Amino acid sequence: MRVFVLSAAVAALCLPVCIAATTAAADDVNVPEIIRKFAAKEAEFQAARNNYTYRQTVAMSEVDTGGKWDLIEDIIFTPEGKRISKVVYAPVQSLKQIILTPDDERDLRDVQPFVLTTSEIPNYDITYISREKVDEVSCFLFNVKPKKLAKDKRYFEGQIWVDDRDLQIVKTFGKGVGIRKGDDAFPRFETYREQIDGKYWFPTYTRADDTLHFKTSSVRIRMVVKYQDYKTYECSSTIKYCDVVDDSKMDTPPPPT
Repeated sequence: MRVFVLSAAVAALCLPVCIAATTAAADDVNVPEIIRKFAAKEAEFQAARNNYTYRQTVAMSEVDTGGKWDLIEDIIFTPEGKRISKVVYAPVQSLKQIILTPDDERDLRDVQPFVLTTSEIPNYDITYISREKVDEVSCFLFNVKPKKLAKDKRYFEGQIWVDDRDLQIVKTFGKGVGIRKGDDAFPRFETYREQIDGKYWFPTYTRADDTLHFKTSSVRIRMVVKYQDYKTYECSSTIKYCDVVDDSKMDTPPPPT
């Protein structure tokens, strides 16, 4: 997000950061093995989620001005099986202090519903913190930080809670990061997952209540994203094959006169 120049700064209020002090040694946890297993499960989940349709609802507001951005879109498939986003509701946004950027859209699509797969593990430093419960679900808590930032790529930086039984992420807390472009700032957020199909934990709710600090001012924003109505995409097609034609048996037309 980028900021409009304002004459006065908005008071800064931030989400609390979760801190745990228990060490891996005290827990006697095989950290590399847990990371390997949950990354593999996350890869399975990502492949499965790519075969689901769902509705994504975004509601963002500026606390100081009341400016708003609302969006409802359906993630669906075309008859040809191509996954697309179809906008259902998108009134004219009335944000007065900030400007949405392509990186905000990328965070909304890829970072806030964060998935940490086997192929992404080499891009991050992952540190075990402790065991902790999320709504009575026993979890391993990890700190996640990108090793280095690549041009035109967005990353997650923060904490993840991994179910110690299903070995899937059930909660994330952090922010989207990348190589800074001008006076950009991005909010910290929490994303919660729920078990939708009895096998995988799907993102269902993201919230942010944070202050974005720019060079000339600070802007507090609130945002809620909901992921609803997950449904498995089912497609069937029939391919018909014709009989092979023997060219030698075809009648040869007479030469032109």
